[in-house]
Amino acid sequence: MTAHPEYEEIEVPVRGGALTALRWPAADPDAPVVVALHGITANALSWAAVARQLAGRVTLIAPDLRGRAGSAHLPGPYGIGAHTDDIAALAEALGPDRVVLAGHSMGAFVAALAAVRHPDRFGPLLLVDGGIGFPAPTHLTPDELMTAVIGPAMDRLSMTFPDRAAYRAFWQAHPAFADAWSDEVDAYIQRDLTGEEPELRSTCRIEAIRTDGVGLFDEEVLSAVRKLPADAVLLWAARGLMDEEQGLYDEGRLTAAGLGGTRVEPVAVKDVNHYTVLTGDRGAREIADRLVAFARA
Repeated sequence: MTAHPEYEEIEVPVRGGALTALRWPAADPDAPVVVALHGITANALSWAAVARQLAGRVTLIAPDLRGRAGSAHLPGPYGIGAHTDDIAALAEALGPDRVVLAGHSMGAFVAALAAVRHPDRFGPLLLVDGGIGFPAPTHLTPDELMTAVIGPAMDRLSMTFPDRAAYRAFWQAHPAFADAWSDEVDAYIQRDLTGEEPELRSTCRIEAIRTDGVGLFDEEVLSAVRKLPADAVLLWAARGLMDEEQGLYDEGRLTAAGLGGTRVEPVAVKDVNHYTVLTGDRGAREIADRLVAFARA
């Protein structure tokens, strides 16, 4: 049986209250620190497989971003810029050393903007299937943009579930997890629930998700990867959000994004989708090894 590393919850003062984060400590108390940011409707436990693959080589700290899970109580205003302020406060609380920053999906956009806004706080950057955007179609309304960004995920936020087993079944039916379910995935999705049976619901605050999603098309956010103060690697998943053959990125899309002349090195991860690049063993191992290399550089 695979051992799952223990973590502790910590809190960091930020605007409006305290940001909750999970901390997986390294075996060596003096080991480097990595801060890892989750996707738009996810939470800190999405990084559990990476923590296991790290095997105590670095300290991993993953916050619940404002408006989700343990940080759902934090008030607006929301947005990508608000997350960068929270992450800068987290880094400040960790001490004077610069930390390695990683982000998955929306978290990659937050990480890139945080690195640009706070170059003294963050070193190398690992972007996981996110962080490289495309200009928004000008004919779409904000709500239409949201549908284009995360589609069915918005529907889930307004749903209720009679018990935790029903929520588990909802996610087990998702094509991305059809052959990739694990105890870690189960713990991650269960962390998203709040309320009492028979009306359990997602902790994600809809206004936070909507604001953050529209903010992904902001020019400052889109241009952040072109202004990075340190080297970055983009690990992109070969398959998409619904495990379809077309992923968010491919060679053509990355060429069109014009990464030449930037500090970003794109690296494909085969046989994973947008979710399992983070939660599955293959993707988590690739992420962990990259983070250790960055942290030790």
